[in-house]
Amino acid sequence: MIINVSGRTDVVAYYMDWFVNRWNEGFFDVRNPFNPKLVSRICVSNIDMIVFCTKNPLPLLDTIHLFSVPIQLQVTITGYFDDIEPNVPNKKEVIECIKQLSSYIGKENICVRYDPIILNSKYTADYHVRAFHKLCTILNGSVSKMIVSFVDDYKNVRNNHLIYHNPSNEEYLMIKGAFEKSAAENNLNIVSCMEKDYAIGDPHDCCVSIKYAFERTGKLLKEWKARDCQCVSMVDVGAYNSCLHGCKYCYANYDSKQIAKNYKLHNSKSSLLIGQLGLDDEIKVRKK
Repeated sequence: MIINVSGRTDVVAYYMDWFVNRWNEGFFDVRNPFNPKLVSRICVSNIDMIVFCTKNPLPLLDTIHLFSVPIQLQVTITGYFDDIEPNVPNKKEVIECIKQLSSYIGKENICVRYDPIILNSKYTADYHVRAFHKLCTILNGSVSKMIVSFVDDYKNVRNNHLIYHNPSNEEYLMIKGAFEKSAAENNLNIVSCMEKDYAIGDPHDCCVSIKYAFERTGKLLKEWKARDCQCVSMVDVGAYNSCLHGCKYCYANYDSKQIAKNYKLHNSKSSLLIGQLGLDDEIKVRKK
């Protein structure tokens, strides 16, 4: 089993104490987002690999050595300011952290996500081309892969009245050509995430491929059926509406009142990320 930590919230940035506690205790409890009374119990003994996804990898500097399984790290770094990402940490510090972690787990196990790409009068195609090229140049030698995608019309995008437009054919071809060139010049692979209409990079690779997972774990794991992509199957240990970054484009955190409520319900000693187990909760051990 591969656990995703996390596509639902930034566990590394805000809940790393909880994650370490659960790892030491030997299991995680995760509520089904569509059936909250159903809880999956994930035992550490069944975990073959961890995929950490975060905008702030700094807490890993003191904790990454605690985990005895292979790790892939995905760090999101974009060219946006606090009008789009109000609570994301200083990106120079994040990049320096990536370089330190790269020396520990190896650059082949670190990806940077430059997504989503938002196009408007401020963040133009030319702006993204320049920002991406600069980022690739800085990351040369510390990262193996760049993951990109264009913004989607999620609920949070509409709630925040985010101004953007889909890329014109000219903008798409400009970004595609420039991104692929910048990646190649800096010895980086580039792939698209969940992107069919505006694909960029290697069409035969993805964020976490079955091939990569096999190389890391020695196990031939199945494709992730819950998502329309080529990634290997993963189990998310996070919870929606619990991240404090406040990014205007986020698909997983779209209710500011619920986010504040959930954060207050968090207890680093609970088996659940948010709240406590109830007497009427149904717990099922998940093995794959």
